[in-house]
Amino acid sequence: MAEASDKYMEQSRRPLTSLAFLVPLLVLYEGGIIALGADALRNGPEVWLRSLLATLDFGQYFLLPVLIVGSLLAWHHTTGDPWRVSPGVVLAMFVECAVLAFLLLLLAQSQRWFEGHLNAMLPSLRIQAQIDPKEIGKFIGYIGAGIYEEFLFRLMLIPLVSALVGLLASLLRIERRLQLFKPVIAVLVTSLLFSAAHYIGAEGFEWSTFVFRFIAGVFFAVLFLHRGFGVAAGTHAAYDLYTLAFTAG
Repeated sequence: MAEASDKYMEQSRRPLTSLAFLVPLLVLYEGGIIALGADALRNGPEVWLRSLLATLDFGQYFLLPVLIVGSLLAWHHTTGDPWRVSPGVVLAMFVECAVLAFLLLLLAQSQRWFEGHLNAMLPSLRIQAQIDPKEIGKFIGYIGAGIYEEFLFRLMLIPLVSALVGLLASLLRIERRLQLFKPVIAVLVTSLLFSAAHYIGAEGFEWSTFVFRFIAGVFFAVLFLHRGFGVAAGTHAAYDLYTLAFTAG
């Protein structure tokens, strides 16, 4: 049993397995965006990344998802791992993401409880029996948020921040002292950026939501570092979908 668990943990972290896990979600999202047209709901990081590519004269629509696929393939190439994917591992990743996302949802509800909203929240907590047609855009958009937000804040920014911290430490001749703290600093910085990004173009600011989004950012960052990009992105998408299905009046 322990051997099978270790095998799953190792294989599910592989970039190639993450790619196999995310391709159905990516196809569903991009297909849904095209089908919905003007009613499509895009998330900020995707818009920013597309704007950056357009500024560099790379505005082709499918270039961004291709960039994600190419990044994972290149990453897998550097690992030297076998070019094989176990279907059983991919299916187990969906289950793991669903469980982890539910734990994050419980954390969000716990935060509300500590803020004194438990009595107002619990009586109205319900699961929608059906998805309102008007919510289809959100459903598709939340899948994309899980993929593109993790791509920007975890896959791109965590290595970048870690490299910048290492460069600064080298310049200050304190590299050995900071070596153990580089991942921690990268997680904290990217989580702050992740939380702050949700208020760009949004009305109002609330410390309670900022703090929770920072905690969620740390949660996703730790998943990325220890469980791989696929589990982090899948858990993020599953959590967003939970918030669509579970409503508190």
